Amino acid sequence: MALTAVERVRAAEDAVEQLREELARAGVVLPSLRIDPLTCSGHVLFPLVDLGRCNLDMALRLVAVLSGAYGPEGAPLGSGTPSAIRN
Repeated sequence: MALTAVERVRAAEDAVEQLREELARAGVVLPSLRIDPLTCSGHVLFPLVDLGRCNLDMALRLVAVLSGAYGPEGAPLGSGTPSAIRN
């Protein structure tokens, strides 16, 4: 059974909220994280998630989290500095 437009938007909202919570646990805040309103019109199978804009510090922190340099709650792992921050 295919999802209705409302169900697709709810699923996207849930995904955005889960992403926001997990990023926050890692110390990353993307202030513009949201569903892309242009893709909620029903013409797209699923609405797109807009990661939005962030400053350089948050972008580098996100790189560090994704590369495994930060653990839970944004705490640095080990004594090394993430390569993205060193360069």
